[in-house]
Amino acid sequence: MSELTLERGLAALRAEIDAPTAAFFSSCVHCGLCAQACPFYLETGDPKYTPILKLEPLRRVWENEFTLWGRIKGLLGLQKKVTDEMLAEWEELVYDSCSLCGRCSVVCPVGNDLYAMIRKTREGMVQSGHAPEGLISASVRAITTGSPMGLQWKTLAVQIQHVESSSGLTVPVDREGAEYLVLLSSMEIINFPEYLEAITKIFDHAGISWTLSTQCFEATNAGIQIGNKDIAAELVERVVAAAETLRVSKVISPECGHAYTAIRWEGPNLIGRPYPFRVFHIIEVLDELRAAGRIKTEGKEDDRLSLHDPCNLARKSGVIQQQRNLMALVAENFVDLKEHGKYQWCCGAGGGVSSNERAEELKMAAFKRKKAQIEEVAPERMVTMCATCRTQLEEGLEAFNMEIPVVGLTEMIAEHLVERD
Repeated sequence: MSELTLERGLAALRAEIDAPTAAFFSSCVHCGLCAQACPFYLETGDPKYTPILKLEPLRRVWENEFTLWGRIKGLLGLQKKVTDEMLAEWEELVYDSCSLCGRCSVVCPVGNDLYAMIRKTREGMVQSGHAPEGLISASVRAITTGSPMGLQWKTLAVQIQHVESSSGLTVPVDREGAEYLVLLSSMEIINFPEYLEAITKIFDHAGISWTLSTQCFEATNAGIQIGNKDIAAELVERVVAAAETLRVSKVISPECGHAYTAIRWEGPNLIGRPYPFRVFHIIEVLDELRAAGRIKTEGKEDDRLSLHDPCNLARKSGVIQQQRNLMALVAENFVDLKEHGKYQWCCGAGGGVSSNERAEELKMAAFKRKKAQIEEVAPERMVTMCATCRTQLEEGLEAFNMEIPVVGLTEMIAEHLVERD
């Protein structure tokens, strides 16, 4: 790859400026509501974390080069240009203090999508050489090994052996003509291997035809997180190639929020063509099986349980009621957080923040909003269905000395399946 420079960054920012971008900057009424929706701003009280301010590099390029007023200011020598120093200063704002949760976009009174604009800004930041080392390393590993954590199939093969030994079931691999291709995230393989065992049990119970692929088992999209369309498209192409090789009709994304929105919503645009298959989150599949009567459960959890809606699943994708339908199968004493579903508060770790070690302090500061929500309803356990959210909930609750275990909804469903005679 040629050298990353300011000029490349400016060119990338120019390329991102289109009609929606112009409409965005022209229509912003500077009301500040986006700030009131951002946990990074609210929990630090620092005005530099206001979402609209994070777009300043992109706004300057738009004003300077795409507006009459900007050109007049240029003739008068009054332009505020984007410089390397400015991009270096903004790197923390664009990456460390934004989880791409999209809550700011939901509350904007004129309908501006700040989340999408942050994504555009990251495209310029990467090309100018201003991206966090952690995300750069994750992106390189994703391209070279297929996993942002550098995992290879042999690691998953060990997990498969454990699942088969524990469950007595077979985990299908490279099974051509299966209905579903199941993708995992490296975090699930390393931190939450019980997820693979859970879906193995549930799909056996429901009579689902499925498979893993040795060609591509990971769908976490580091390209989306760092803001590089070429990397993002390459990672999507690998999933498509694996699905086409196995001739599956449906693909299940990992329990990783950004992986889900990347492969489901952004993927076809990234690669420039529609998929020959449909994409689902495991929660959507499980709820469809529930509705069809193909999941039979027995007994319910007595503990007071509450639910964390992952941003990408609930706010961006509308998978809200499905989670609660499944909770109703297994939870006797469920209580929703006060703000949930579309308006839930982010855990603070998404959008690559958790891959960025220097953002650890900010990530935990943002978590205080979720902590306060949890304290309000005082659950005995929290439930979620995103590996990144689950890790952040566990780490955050431990950091604040709150002894509240976090469990996965898929695993909970598996634990209550009616056993066959």
